[in-house]
Amino acid sequence: MREIILGKCGEMALKGLNRTDFESILLKNLRRRLSCFGGFDVSISQSTIYIRPGEGADIDAAFDAALKTFGMSAVSRAAAFDKDMDAIFAGAPEYLEKYLLPVKSFKVEAKRADKTFPLKSPEICRELGGRLLDAFPHLNVDVNRPDVIVTVEIREREAYVRAGQQKGAGGLPTGTSGRATVLISGGIDSPVAAWMMARRGLKLSAVHFASPPYTSKRAEKKVMQLLEIVAKYSGPITVYVVPFTKIQEEIRDKVDEPFSTLVMRRLMMRTASIIAQNNHSLALITGESLGQVASQTLRALCCTDDAAALTVFRPLIGMDKEEIIAIARHIGTFETSIQPFEDCCTVFTPRHPKTRPQLDELEAQEQRLDVESLVAEAAQAAEERLIE
Repeated sequence: MREIILGKCGEMALKGLNRTDFESILLKNLRRRLSCFGGFDVSISQSTIYIRPGEGADIDAAFDAALKTFGMSAVSRAAAFDKDMDAIFAGAPEYLEKYLLPVKSFKVEAKRADKTFPLKSPEICRELGGRLLDAFPHLNVDVNRPDVIVTVEIREREAYVRAGQQKGAGGLPTGTSGRATVLISGGIDSPVAAWMMARRGLKLSAVHFASPPYTSKRAEKKVMQLLEIVAKYSGPITVYVVPFTKIQEEIRDKVDEPFSTLVMRRLMMRTASIIAQNNHSLALITGESLGQVASQTLRALCCTDDAAALTVFRPLIGMDKEEIIAIARHIGTFETSIQPFEDCCTVFTPRHPKTRPQLDELEAQEQRLDVESLVAEAAQAAEERLIE
């Protein structure tokens, strides 16, 4: 008996002629992520991922990493046996002990991919179920609502026995949809937006706007911690830190206060567009939700988009705060996001922000600034503060 990890590919199984490209990228991502936990043989057959640990490999850490790998819809630990019922009968009770001792009921399901196997699926279920009842007399069989479902899979090379499976990260493998750049703050929303778009196969870069001395090093460190959490799912994220103090002070001094936040957002979009185009991104990502704050009304968002040179993805646009917080808790960013460190979006906040701006009004305000020079300088400085 050998313990391995099994994964299911989810929606990739629905792909057509380019399905093998998606599978190849998923295997590459898994091998890279598992390499720090020891040697693993990673392969795929019939939409099932097989992760076989080598001597001394950390299967616990590998299982956790596989759960967080986009493209994996379900992950389980399983015992691998030779395709022999006597071997399965002998080893299954020992392997399943930790799963069956704490519960009261179970049922057995069988999947016989190898049709030459001498027992049919109902016979496998009946025979193994009887052996498990003998080994664990406290158990009852419950075919409707069992505490544990024991699954036996008879595959091409081996037979596998597992007790349930956990839901994986789902989505598409990182890198299958191209690259995009997320505007990341220290709040709750933007890390969730980054995670959601990475889940659709995007490789991420990130732009963070820092305004010292109005924002602190602790605020910047918080952002890096958030990106580290997202990267557990998405893979490595390249980070560009934009020194934004000069731009915000110029806006404070020269732009009418009600327009200041929207002008700031437009200059953020211009700066992020330059950085994104330089790193071959095809889109920007933000954590904006319609109507959540004054700068996120429909008219305000239209005016913000006008300043962007790339398509802007807003995966949270139709979500309320409770829905966003639920995802933040699920992916593990919430507790870090609520640490009370200021980000640049809260610097110089107007008392009465404009909620129904007209584009010509904002463009008139921007005439008071040397926008091209300010943005180019900020983008260049960010390239020099690249964090990989």
